[in-house]
Amino acid sequence: MGVIYVALGMTVAAVGLLLWFLSHEHYLYGFFKMLASTGFIFLCISSGGIHSAYGLIILVGLVLSWWGDLFLISRGAGIFMLGLVSFFLAHICYIAAFIVYGTDLSSALIALAALIVPCAFIVRWLHPHLGKMRIAVYAYMCVITLMAALSVSAAAAHGGLLIPLGAILFFCSDIFVARDRFVRPGNINAYIGLPLYYSGQVLLAMTPLYVQ
Repeated sequence: MGVIYVALGMTVAAVGLLLWFLSHEHYLYGFFKMLASTGFIFLCISSGGIHSAYGLIILVGLVLSWWGDLFLISRGAGIFMLGLVSFFLAHICYIAAFIVYGTDLSSALIALAALIVPCAFIVRWLHPHLGKMRIAVYAYMCVITLMAALSVSAAAAHGGLLIPLGAILFFCSDIFVARDRFVRPGNINAYIGLPLYYSGQVLLAMTPLYVQ
């Protein structure tokens, strides 16, 4: 457990430092962002992520997220697309992990139905701003929505809140990524979105502790 606390502490400290350096527009922002992302990978490994099929798939998703975080440091459209693809594949991994763990179909359908309304508002909000990125963003929205719904169904099948809470926090954090990239850029998006994102990833990274 000591290694888990070290990895968790490293991630939390790095998030705090990256937000501080972001507020000062310092180049070390990127360094501490990647340190925080490295932290959730080590957290998953120390939580038993290499000892089960579920854990290994979550770990692959976290590694893909690491690459997504690296790509999203850049403001370039081409690099952003690489980040979008990385996170798309990460969500595919999370979906696969939840299916391996076991899900409840009726709960998944109810969760999908519940997510349709907020997703419709998000689509309407983003649509005028997406341009050529429209298809890619909508495909990404579909996969992250499915990931969130299956996280709820996994919890319904087995109990526990860690998986759905992590997934929903990740889902919410992406609203601020979209706002920053397409609607209204500004550090406020990172101040809200990054704590949501890293909280979600930390929770997902710790789930192998409880999923055997």
